[in-house]
Amino acid sequence: KHVFPDLSSKGSYNSATHVYTGNDVKMVIEYARLRGIRVIPEFDTPGHTLSWGPGVPGLLTPCYISTKPSGTYGPVNPILNSTYQFMASFFAEVSSIFPDFYLHLGGDEVDFFCWWSNPDIQAFMQKMKFGQDYAKLESFYIQRLLDIVASYKKGYMVWQEVFDNGVKVNPNTVIHVWKGNFQQEMSRVTKAGFRALLSSPWYLNIISYGQDWLEAYRVEPLAFEGSTEQKKLVIGGEACMWGEYVDATNLTPRLWPRAGAVAERLWSNKTVRNQEDAYERLSDFRCTLLRHLLSGFCSILTTFLTMPVQ
Repeated sequence: KHVFPDLSSKGSYNSATHVYTGNDVKMVIEYARLRGIRVIPEFDTPGHTLSWGPGVPGLLTPCYISTKPSGTYGPVNPILNSTYQFMASFFAEVSSIFPDFYLHLGGDEVDFFCWWSNPDIQAFMQKMKFGQDYAKLESFYIQRLLDIVASYKKGYMVWQEVFDNGVKVNPNTVIHVWKGNFQQEMSRVTKAGFRALLSSPWYLNIISYGQDWLEAYRVEPLAFEGSTEQKKLVIGGEACMWGEYVDATNLTPRLWPRAGAVAERLWSNKTVRNQEDAYERLSDFRCTLLRHLLSGFCSILTTFLTMPVQ
Protein backbone atom coordinates (compact mmCIF):
# COMPACT_ATOMS: atom_id res chain seq x y z
CA LYS A 1 0.00 0.00 0.00
CA HIS A 2 1.56 3.27 -1.14
CA VAL A 3 1.88 6.34 1.07
CA PHE A 4 0.69 8.73 -1.66
CA PRO A 5 -1.61 6.78 -4.02
CA ASP A 6 -3.06 10.01 -5.47
CA LEU A 7 0.31 10.87 -7.04
CA SER A 8 -0.26 8.24 -9.71
CA SER A 9 -4.07 7.99 -9.67
CA LYS A 10 -4.47 11.74 -10.32
CA GLY A 11 -1.17 12.65 -11.97
CA SER A 12 -0.57 9.90 -14.50
CA TYR A 13 -1.54 10.00 -18.16
CA ASN A 14 -3.74 6.98 -17.51
CA SER A 15 -3.84 5.41 -14.05
CA ALA A 16 -4.86 2.04 -15.46
CA THR A 17 -2.28 1.68 -18.25
CA HIS A 18 0.51 4.21 -17.67
CA VAL A 19 1.77 3.58 -14.14
CA TYR A 20 4.27 1.25 -12.51
CA THR A 21 2.56 -0.78 -9.80
CA GLY A 22 4.44 -1.86 -6.69
CA ASN A 23 4.74 -5.35 -8.17
CA ASP A 24 6.05 -3.91 -11.45
CA VAL A 25 8.82 -2.11 -9.60
CA LYS A 26 9.79 -5.22 -7.62
CA MET A 27 9.86 -7.28 -10.82
CA VAL A 28 12.12 -4.75 -12.60
CA ILE A 29 14.52 -4.59 -9.65
CA GLU A 30 14.74 -8.38 -9.36
CA TYR A 31 15.05 -8.89 -13.13
CA ALA A 32 17.94 -6.41 -13.13
CA ARG A 33 19.59 -7.87 -10.03
CA LEU A 34 19.81 -11.31 -11.63
CA ARG A 35 21.68 -9.72 -14.54
CA GLY A 36 24.06 -7.58 -12.50
CA ILE A 37 22.22 -4.33 -13.22
CA ARG A 38 21.54 -1.65 -10.62
CA VAL A 39 18.24 0.21 -10.76
CA ILE A 40 18.62 3.86 -9.77
CA PRO A 41 15.37 5.86 -9.98
CA GLU A 42 15.18 9.59 -10.59
CA PHE A 43 12.60 11.79 -8.87
CA ASP A 44 13.31 15.23 -10.26
CA THR A 45 12.38 18.29 -8.20
CA PRO A 46 11.69 21.20 -7.80
CA GLY A 47 11.05 21.54 -11.55
CA HIS A 48 9.42 18.98 -13.86
CA THR A 49 6.75 18.36 -11.21
CA LEU A 50 3.52 19.61 -12.81
CA SER A 51 2.04 16.09 -12.74
CA TRP A 52 2.62 15.91 -8.97
CA GLY A 53 0.24 18.81 -8.33
CA PRO A 54 -3.16 17.09 -8.63
CA GLY A 55 -2.18 14.37 -6.17
CA VAL A 56 -0.54 16.63 -3.58
CA PRO A 57 -2.52 19.86 -3.13
CA GLY A 58 -0.34 22.75 -1.96
CA LEU A 59 2.92 21.24 -3.19
CA LEU A 60 3.36 23.43 -6.27
CA THR A 61 3.83 27.19 -6.36
CA PRO A 62 0.74 29.18 -7.48
CA CYS A 63 1.71 31.57 -10.27
CA TYR A 64 0.38 35.13 -10.28
CA ILE A 65 -0.55 37.74 -12.87
CA SER A 66 -0.19 41.13 -11.21
CA THR A 67 -1.75 40.62 -7.76
CA LYS A 68 -4.02 37.68 -8.56
CA PRO A 69 -3.38 33.93 -8.97
CA SER A 70 -3.37 32.96 -12.64
CA GLY A 71 -4.68 29.45 -12.02
CA THR A 72 -1.42 27.91 -13.20
CA TYR A 73 1.37 26.35 -11.18
CA GLY A 74 5.15 26.33 -11.26
CA PRO A 75 7.89 24.38 -9.45
CA VAL A 76 7.58 22.88 -5.98
CA ASN A 77 6.89 25.58 -3.38
CA PRO A 78 10.17 25.86 -1.44
CA ILE A 79 8.97 28.15 1.37
CA LEU A 80 6.40 25.87 3.06
CA ASN A 81 7.18 23.42 5.85
CA SER A 82 4.50 21.13 4.38
CA THR A 83 6.69 20.72 1.28
CA TYR A 84 9.52 19.22 3.32
CA GLN A 85 7.14 17.08 5.38
CA PHE A 86 5.85 15.61 2.13
CA MET A 87 9.36 15.05 0.77
CA ALA A 88 10.44 13.32 3.98
CA SER A 89 7.54 10.86 3.77
CA PHE A 90 7.86 10.42 0.03
CA PHE A 91 11.58 9.64 0.07
CA ALA A 92 11.18 7.39 3.10
CA GLU A 93 8.99 5.17 0.91
CA VAL A 94 11.27 5.52 -2.10
CA SER A 95 14.31 4.59 0.02
CA SER A 96 12.59 1.48 1.33
CA ILE A 97 11.56 0.29 -2.15
CA PHE A 98 14.76 0.88 -4.11
CA PRO A 99 17.70 -0.98 -2.52
CA ASP A 100 20.53 0.82 -4.33
CA PHE A 101 22.63 3.27 -2.32
CA TYR A 102 21.99 6.00 -4.87
CA LEU A 103 18.91 8.00 -5.79
CA HIS A 104 18.86 10.55 -8.59
CA LEU A 105 17.32 13.77 -7.25
CA GLY A 106 17.31 15.83 -10.43
CA GLY A 107 17.53 19.58 -9.81
CA ASP A 108 17.61 20.69 -13.45
CA GLU A 109 15.77 23.22 -15.62
CA VAL A 110 13.94 25.11 -12.88
CA ASP A 111 11.85 27.94 -14.35
CA PHE A 112 12.05 30.89 -11.95
CA PHE A 113 9.24 32.96 -13.49
CA CYS A 114 6.46 31.51 -11.33
CA TRP A 115 8.51 31.98 -8.15
CA TRP A 116 9.18 35.57 -9.23
CA SER A 117 5.46 36.22 -9.74
CA ASN A 118 4.36 34.92 -6.34
CA PRO A 119 4.15 37.62 -3.60
CA ASP A 120 4.68 35.15 -0.75
CA ILE A 121 7.89 33.94 -2.31
CA GLN A 122 9.01 37.51 -2.98
CA ALA A 123 8.52 38.27 0.73
CA PHE A 124 10.48 35.13 1.67
CA MET A 125 13.30 36.18 -0.65
CA GLN A 126 13.54 39.54 1.15
CA LYS A 127 13.44 37.87 4.56
CA MET A 128 16.30 35.52 3.58
CA LYS A 129 18.25 38.39 1.95
CA PHE A 130 18.37 36.50 -1.37
CA GLY A 131 17.70 39.68 -3.35
CA GLN A 132 16.45 38.68 -6.80
CA ASP A 133 18.77 35.70 -7.11
CA TYR A 134 16.33 32.83 -7.48
CA ALA A 135 19.20 30.36 -7.84
CA LYS A 136 19.72 30.96 -4.11
CA LEU A 137 16.12 29.98 -3.45
CA GLU A 138 16.58 26.85 -5.54
CA SER A 139 19.73 26.05 -3.58
CA PHE A 140 17.82 26.58 -0.31
CA TYR A 141 15.31 23.94 -1.41
CA ILE A 142 17.87 21.50 -2.77
CA GLN A 143 19.97 21.71 0.38
CA ARG A 144 17.03 20.79 2.59
CA LEU A 145 16.05 17.97 0.24
CA LEU A 146 19.58 16.54 0.23
CA ASP A 147 19.61 16.58 4.03
CA ILE A 148 16.33 14.65 4.07
CA VAL A 149 17.60 11.98 1.68
CA ALA A 150 20.94 11.68 3.49
CA SER A 151 19.05 11.01 6.72
CA TYR A 152 17.88 7.73 5.14
CA LYS A 153 21.54 6.80 4.59
CA LYS A 154 21.18 7.20 0.85
CA GLY A 155 23.64 8.72 -1.58
CA TYR A 156 22.47 10.87 -4.43
CA MET A 157 23.09 11.92 -7.98
CA VAL A 158 22.11 15.40 -9.14
CA TRP A 159 22.08 17.24 -12.45
CA GLN A 160 24.92 19.70 -12.94
CA GLU A 161 22.85 22.80 -12.09
CA VAL A 162 23.04 21.80 -8.42
CA PHE A 163 26.84 21.91 -8.59
CA ASP A 164 26.84 25.05 -10.76
CA ASN A 165 24.69 26.89 -8.21
CA GLY A 166 27.08 26.08 -5.37
CA VAL A 167 24.77 23.88 -3.30
CA LYS A 168 26.62 22.15 -0.47
CA VAL A 169 26.52 18.41 -1.21
CA ASN A 170 28.04 15.32 0.34
CA PRO A 171 31.52 14.31 -0.91
CA ASN A 172 30.12 11.07 -2.39
CA THR A 173 27.64 12.96 -4.61
CA VAL A 174 27.71 12.11 -8.32
CA ILE A 175 27.30 15.14 -10.60
CA HIS A 176 25.42 14.34 -13.80
CA VAL A 177 26.78 16.46 -16.66
CA TRP A 178 24.27 17.02 -19.45
CA LYS A 179 24.77 20.48 -20.96
CA GLY A 180 26.91 21.65 -23.87
CA ASN A 181 30.68 22.18 -23.62
CA PHE A 182 30.88 19.24 -21.29
CA GLN A 183 34.69 19.31 -21.28
CA GLN A 184 34.78 22.49 -19.19
CA GLU A 185 32.08 21.21 -16.84
CA MET A 186 33.80 17.85 -16.37
CA SER A 187 37.01 19.67 -15.56
CA ARG A 188 35.30 21.86 -12.94
CA VAL A 189 33.34 19.02 -11.35
CA THR A 190 36.31 16.68 -10.98
CA LYS A 191 38.60 19.50 -9.83
CA ALA A 192 36.16 20.03 -6.97
CA GLY A 193 36.62 16.36 -6.07
CA PHE A 194 33.25 15.03 -7.20
CA ARG A 195 32.59 12.00 -9.34
CA ALA A 196 31.00 12.69 -12.69
CA LEU A 197 28.56 10.93 -14.96
CA LEU A 198 28.44 12.15 -18.58
CA SER A 199 25.36 12.43 -20.78
CA SER A 200 25.88 15.63 -22.80
CA PRO A 201 26.86 14.04 -26.14
CA TRP A 202 24.52 11.04 -25.89
CA TYR A 203 20.93 12.20 -26.15
CA LEU A 204 19.43 9.50 -28.35
CA ASN A 205 16.02 11.19 -28.52
CA ILE A 206 17.67 13.84 -30.70
CA ILE A 207 17.99 12.40 -34.20
CA SER A 208 19.62 13.69 -37.36
CA TYR A 209 19.82 12.58 -40.95
CA GLY A 210 22.26 9.76 -41.71
CA GLN A 211 24.44 7.65 -39.44
CA ASP A 212 24.53 9.81 -36.34
CA TRP A 213 25.89 6.93 -34.24
CA LEU A 214 29.30 8.08 -35.50
CA GLU A 215 29.11 11.27 -33.46
CA ALA A 216 28.38 9.30 -30.31
CA TYR A 217 31.20 6.89 -31.07
CA ARG A 218 33.80 9.63 -31.60
CA VAL A 219 33.31 11.16 -28.14
CA GLU A 220 36.15 10.75 -25.65
CA PRO A 221 34.73 11.24 -22.11
CA LEU A 222 38.17 11.92 -20.61
CA ALA A 223 39.18 14.56 -23.16
CA PHE A 224 39.10 17.47 -20.75
CA GLU A 225 41.72 19.49 -18.91
CA GLY A 226 42.61 17.82 -15.64
CA SER A 227 44.97 15.56 -13.75
CA THR A 228 45.08 11.78 -13.80
CA GLU A 229 43.32 11.80 -10.42
CA GLN A 230 40.55 13.94 -11.90
CA LYS A 231 40.08 11.50 -14.78
CA LYS A 232 39.61 8.66 -12.28
CA LEU A 233 36.55 10.48 -10.92
CA VAL A 234 34.65 9.96 -14.19
CA ILE A 235 32.67 6.83 -13.34
CA GLY A 236 30.87 6.46 -16.67
CA GLY A 237 28.13 7.86 -18.83
CA GLU A 238 24.50 7.52 -19.69
CA ALA A 239 22.69 7.42 -23.01
CA CYS A 240 19.48 9.42 -22.51
CA MET A 241 16.15 8.83 -24.18
CA TRP A 242 13.55 11.43 -23.24
CA GLY A 243 9.94 10.90 -24.14
CA GLU A 244 8.60 14.17 -25.56
CA TYR A 245 8.42 12.66 -29.04
CA VAL A 246 9.04 9.01 -28.20
CA ASP A 247 6.56 6.28 -27.33
CA ALA A 248 6.23 2.53 -27.80
CA THR A 249 5.92 2.91 -31.58
CA ASN A 250 9.38 4.44 -32.14
CA LEU A 251 11.36 3.67 -28.98
CA THR A 252 13.20 0.59 -30.28
CA PRO A 253 14.43 1.99 -33.62
CA ARG A 254 15.68 5.15 -31.90
CA LEU A 255 17.52 3.24 -29.19
CA TRP A 256 19.15 0.53 -31.29
CA PRO A 257 21.71 0.11 -32.59
CA ARG A 258 22.66 3.75 -31.72
CA ALA A 259 22.89 3.00 -27.99
CA GLY A 260 25.39 0.29 -28.88
CA ALA A 261 27.80 2.97 -30.13
CA VAL A 262 27.59 4.71 -26.74
CA ALA A 263 28.07 1.44 -24.89
CA GLU A 264 31.15 0.54 -26.91
CA ARG A 265 32.68 3.96 -26.30
CA LEU A 266 32.11 3.66 -22.55
CA TRP A 267 33.51 0.16 -22.13
CA SER A 268 36.37 0.54 -24.61
CA ASN A 269 39.83 1.96 -24.21
CA LYS A 270 40.23 5.37 -25.84
CA THR A 271 42.56 3.80 -28.41
CA VAL A 272 39.66 1.76 -29.84
CA ARG A 273 38.75 4.14 -32.65
CA ASN A 274 38.33 2.15 -35.87
CA GLN A 275 34.92 3.20 -37.14
CA GLU A 276 34.82 0.54 -39.87
CA ASP A 277 35.29 -2.19 -37.27
CA ALA A 278 32.58 -0.62 -35.12
CA TYR A 279 30.28 -0.44 -38.12
CA GLU A 280 30.68 -4.19 -38.70
CA ARG A 281 29.84 -4.97 -35.08
CA LEU A 282 26.82 -2.67 -35.01
CA SER A 283 25.57 -4.03 -38.36
CA ASP A 284 25.78 -7.56 -37.00
CA PHE A 285 23.96 -6.47 -33.85
CA ARG A 286 21.26 -4.80 -35.96
CA CYS A 287 20.76 -8.02 -37.91
CA THR A 288 20.39 -9.93 -34.65
CA LEU A 289 17.73 -7.50 -33.48
CA LEU A 290 15.89 -7.77 -36.80
CA ARG A 291 15.91 -11.58 -36.60
CA HIS A 292 14.33 -11.39 -33.14
CA LEU A 293 11.78 -8.86 -34.38
CA LEU A 294 10.84 -10.88 -37.46
CA SER A 295 10.75 -14.10 -35.46
CA GLY A 296 8.30 -12.55 -33.02
CA PHE A 297 6.20 -11.15 -35.88
CA CYS A 298 6.12 -14.52 -37.62
CA SER A 299 5.03 -16.22 -34.39
CA ILE A 300 2.16 -13.77 -34.02
CA LEU A 301 1.20 -14.18 -37.68
CA THR A 302 1.30 -17.97 -37.42
CA THR A 303 -0.92 -17.87 -34.34
CA PHE A 304 -3.36 -15.64 -36.19
CA LEU A 305 -3.44 -17.89 -39.28
CA THR A 306 -3.97 -21.05 -37.25
CA MET A 307 -6.83 -19.67 -35.16
CA PRO A 308 -10.09 -21.52 -35.86
CA VAL A 309 -12.68 -19.61 -37.83
CA GLN A 310 -15.65 -18.70 -35.61
